[in-house]
Amino acid sequence: MTGFLGAFFAPEIRAWYGAEPLWKVFWVYGVLVSSFLIAVGALAVYRNQIAQQQIMLICFAAYTVWILVSVWRCADGAHPFWGPVARWLTVTWAGNTILTILFLQLDLAARYLGH
Repeated sequence: MTGFLGAFFAPEIRAWYGAEPLWKVFWVYGVLVSSFLIAVGALAVYRNQIAQQQIMLICFAAYTVWILVSVWRCADGAHPFWGPVARWLTVTWAGNTILTILFLQLDLAARYLGH
C-alpha cells in the first residue's frame, strides 16, 4: 500500500507484520483503542441505535482479528516473559470478544425479528 493511506496506516501495517514494539501494540492498540471502540458500542446500546450497534459489532470483530495477529507477531521480539503473557492475555481477550459479539448479535437478531 503506497501513498497517503500507506503512510497513514504505516504503524498498523508494521504491527500486523510484527515490526512494532509489543508494549505499543498491546497497550495503545489492544487496551486504549479497544476501550474506545467498546465505549462507542456501549453508547449505541444506551441510545438504542440498532444499526450503529450492528456496525460496531462488525468493526470490533475485524479489529479483534487484527489485534490478535498483531500482538502474536510482535510478541516474537519481546522479552521471553512478556511475549507469552501478552499472547495468552490477547487470546483470552479474543475468546471473551467472540462470546460477547455472539450474544450481542443474537440480541440484535431478536430485536430485528421484533422479539
